[in-house]
Amino acid sequence: MNRADKAVVMARGLGTRMRKADDSAALDRNQTEAANAGIKAMIPIGRPFMDFILSGLADAGYTEVCLVIGPEHQIVRDYYRDNPPNRVRLGFAVQEKPLGTADAVLAAKNFTRDERFVVLNSDNYYPVEALRGMGELDQPGIALFERDRLIAESNIPAERVQKFAVAKVSAEGYLEHIYEKPSEETIRDLGSPVYVSMNCWLFSPVIFRACLSVTPSARGELELTDAVQYSMDALGEKYKVLAFRSPVLDLSSRSDISAVAERLQGVDPAP
Repeated sequence: MNRADKAVVMARGLGTRMRKADDSAALDRNQTEAANAGIKAMIPIGRPFMDFILSGLADAGYTEVCLVIGPEHQIVRDYYRDNPPNRVRLGFAVQEKPLGTADAVLAAKNFTRDERFVVLNSDNYYPVEALRGMGELDQPGIALFERDRLIAESNIPAERVQKFAVAKVSAEGYLEHIYEKPSEETIRDLGSPVYVSMNCWLFSPVIFRACLSVTPSARGELELTDAVQYSMDALGEKYKVLAFRSPVLDLSSRSDISAVAERLQGVDPAP
């Protein structure tokens, strides 16, 4: 089976944390404007953060990328109309309302054309080895990251990492369960090392049936993790686990901007 060459980047979120004022974050005017708009993917770090994401996807072998945006995100369209990427073919899908990550994936259905595709966040910069590994899988999969290594080597504060979803992996190397907001008891039961999901998936078209089948979570959103669990429990889908000990950069709040900029210093994105 050929490698997957399509990627969907979920960029529709409200950016609630990014919009919040943070006196400790020293931002320039352009960064402040992007932060106020909540469009994390367009935060300028020399270049918009999305340019780094697209460049990483191109390095990993992807040739087609779909950005899932809101109808109000004309700034994203305008930027890439004036600055089209050279190494990937870029398209857009509109998620009319911020109903959650499962709904964001549904918005990209026409783009995938019944092929396998990678899904990732627009506020994370993933290691190229993880993106490449996902595309080379011949079945659905998930990239997991060792939690202690994320805390030690990423820009993400430990208290934030400890709230991330964690995964239970079978002895055969397949995903068994995703635990959102895991309790201390759950963490103890999983043993060591603990592996964290950073929302980097390889999906087959089965995921669309699952996304249509889930109901809103306690926070009122259609969650992609719920759809994944449904696809395993009800539809027989299996997700191969690729585990990494690499850092992932996170651009969730204003206080992350300077740390991410420092880590990406010297990286010349070429999308």
